Amino acid sequence: MISIIIPVLNEEKHITEVLYHLIDNASLNTIQEIIVVDGGSTDNTVNLIKQLDLNITVLHSEKGRAKQMNLGAKMAKGDILYFLHADSFPPTHYDQLILNEITKGNNAGCFRLQFDSNHWWLRLASWLTQFSWRACRGGDQSQFITKALFNEIGGFDEIYTIYEDNILINELYKRKEFVVINKKLKTSARLYEKIGVWKLQYLFWTIYIKQWFGASPEDLYNYYKKHIT
Repeated sequence: MISIIIPVLNEEKHITEVLYHLIDNASLNTIQEIIVVDGGSTDNTVNLIKQLDLNITVLHSEKGRAKQMNLGAKMAKGDILYFLHADSFPPTHYDQLILNEITKGNNAGCFRLQFDSNHWWLRLASWLTQFSWRACRGGDQSQFITKALFNEIGGFDEIYTIYEDNILINELYKRKEFVVINKKLKTSARLYEKIGVWKLQYLFWTIYIKQWFGASPEDLYNYYKKHIT
């Protein structure tokens, strides 16, 4: 059984659509639960979820995706954890695709990525995510992982305010416990549209390189806060 965990912060524009998408595109006998972990939204996110006629668990956490996702994982009842961003939409039958990989012995992985944008660079970046190269990974692709493996690693490193997805992925690559499912997950390009494709891509590359050369979690967050948020 799969526990879906979605960290949110002020996601009133997307949360209803993504929740209905998850229900409409899966066989519900495979889904243990959908857990939304709110990091202190000041908009209508939580109220919108409560108004839906859906069996959604809402948890409240300190702000920070790592903390939010760890709380969701701690409370999850399923054997498989599926972490998803609130503006990302997995492919049809995503649940069965994940279970197929688990059956093969692949205990963690993600989907290919597709942005909701026709910009040529974002289309190229999306195309590259079909390959197993570490540099092509990111949290927007979602993340499935068995709860046993997640607990063995120790979950998301809460020292990281940003880049927590990549730190977990690094640990999975070290263990050779990662597979890319050759189906597309569609995600929002809203941050690229807000900041600019080339500028944001440069900033993301800089963060990647800084971490590669040993920058601290605080340095990465300060850079992100200064240039992106």
